[in-house]
Amino acid sequence: MSRIAVIGAGAWGTALAISLARRGGHSVVLWSHSAPVAEMLADTGENIPYLPGYTLPMGVDVTADLPAAVFEADIVLCAVPSQHLRGVMAEIAPILTRDQIVVSATKGIEQASLLRMSQVIGSLTENRCGVLSGPSFAQEVAAGTPTAIVAAASDPLLAQTIQREFSSATLRLYTNDDIAGVELGGALKNVIAMASGVVHGLNLGHNAGAALVTRGIAEITRLAMACGGRRQTLAGLSGVGDLVLTCTGSLSRNRWVGTELGKGKKLKEIFTGLHGKVAEGVSSTTAALGLAARYQVEMPITEQMSAVLHEDKSPLEAIRELMARPGRDE
Repeated sequence: MSRIAVIGAGAWGTALAISLARRGGHSVVLWSHSAPVAEMLADTGENIPYLPGYTLPMGVDVTADLPAAVFEADIVLCAVPSQHLRGVMAEIAPILTRDQIVVSATKGIEQASLLRMSQVIGSLTENRCGVLSGPSFAQEVAAGTPTAIVAAASDPLLAQTIQREFSSATLRLYTNDDIAGVELGGALKNVIAMASGVVHGLNLGHNAGAALVTRGIAEITRLAMACGGRRQTLAGLSGVGDLVLTCTGSLSRNRWVGTELGKGKKLKEIFTGLHGKVAEGVSSTTAALGLAARYQVEMPITEQMSAVLHEDKSPLEAIRELMARPGRDE
């Protein structure tokens, strides 16, 4: 029986803990940075602030003690927000043993360093590291509806280990050795999802929405390839699959942020409506432009999204400028 420590009791971490426990064959511990949330989960089994309506299966241990959670875990699964991953890993790294596997389930880019999540982990520990990504709303994973995602690692045997440990009757994992492509597809799609939400909030119609998603995947692919990713990865679950989900699904927080911007609301007001939940696309927009500048990649949708988020640009004006760009080949 494998012991898996899920680090981060937000919606995604809680959903993964539920999926792993429901699968069976694992000892699962869920860590929350908040002692009150950990106590609530231990007492009621329900994560009311982040994933209400779903109950942890019996046998899932919950703790606010990070070293205790990691102790003797075979797999340490990180599902914390991207801008908190370094701090959490810095605390974990000194107590990891060589045999422990670290898996990142966080979709984002660290703003200060422009590192992907596996690179952040690699900068702090030499433990083997893999990545989970793909089209997956936490609520649906928790509910046990069919979901397919990707386990990525540079070592195929590690990817297969993650695939074996996480696969279940309702969660299907594919393997990939293109970590850069998988991680950047998962991070950058949040930026395009916000732009898709803007189109929805402005009531610009289905034609505009389809154009935005299609040009968005082209933009993501350009940057991912410049960073070492493969084009075919971005045509798969962690690219097109995740993009379609977050650009069209009503459960997407990033799309919701864009929709509210399109309706004329300001970012500060929108953040209040998230009630402490994270929309990774906001920070990923700035980081994506940093990478685009480093590799000299053109990202017009991301540039306009950044102007809307951080320069108080009118969403409608941003769309007009995208439409007025000089003609080019597809």
